[in-house]
Amino acid sequence: MLPATEEKNLKMFAARIRLETLKELKSMGFGHVGGCMSIVETIAVLYGSIMKIDPQCPGWKDRDWLVLSKGHAGPTLYATLALKGYFPMEELKTLNRPYTNLPSHCDRNKTPGVDMTTGSLGQGISAAIGIALGNRLDGRDSFTYLVLGDGECDEGQVWEGALFAAHHKVDNLIAFIDYNKQQLDGYTKDILDLGNLADKFSCFGWHANEVNGHCVKEIFYAIKEAKKVTGAPSVIVLHTEKGKGCSFAEGILNNHHMNFTEQQIDEAINNVQRFLEKQTL
Repeated sequence: MLPATEEKNLKMFAARIRLETLKELKSMGFGHVGGCMSIVETIAVLYGSIMKIDPQCPGWKDRDWLVLSKGHAGPTLYATLALKGYFPMEELKTLNRPYTNLPSHCDRNKTPGVDMTTGSLGQGISAAIGIALGNRLDGRDSFTYLVLGDGECDEGQVWEGALFAAHHKVDNLIAFIDYNKQQLDGYTKDILDLGNLADKFSCFGWHANEVNGHCVKEIFYAIKEAKKVTGAPSVIVLHTEKGKGCSFAEGILNNHHMNFTEQQIDEAINNVQRFLEKQTL
């Protein structure tokens, strides 16, 4: 069960992640706004309730692992890691600056808490499968969580990995697909129609589920269900909105990587701050 107090805490954590991500992006004046916003609730549930981690020892061998294959959403992960205490909040201001530990795309050699270097789309699933298999061979009671973009699923490597993981019964692997229906240059249905992703993965031998990707309760229960599955990897298709919670990015097409004015980003930040203030009254 997810108690009402914990559900509220996860919603608050998601709002804080969204707020700090927007502040990061403000420091640059541009960035991957859309895809950063659409995965906030999933990252909040993973780091706020599900994952076995130790911020004081990021390399703890018995931890759960996260592979953010859609590495352009790194700012969302950085905000989360800072809020969990992996590094000082002040470092978020250095996003993508010279000599930063927070590059635009995730780099495991630079950022404490980042488990895999990503951004070359399609490759994260291979890394996640390898990590999960390695932990299984070592007898570790760890899960590997993988976050894929929907546009990323145009890559053949994703489907090769899907076949491999099912064949080898990698049941300590749980994947999420950020199905926001948009990618860099248009709608996914117009570029390469993905259709019903849950059905596709199910046919490949995965345990598949679909949820509202902005509902922490649905995400939480889907993960709990997936963790009980034996003999097959699991995928959770997240029906999301690209740019969710960012006033100037919601509901528009060209929000993958975008410029914005100071007025626009300040309005978005203020909206999230007002939400947080209401929750604490």
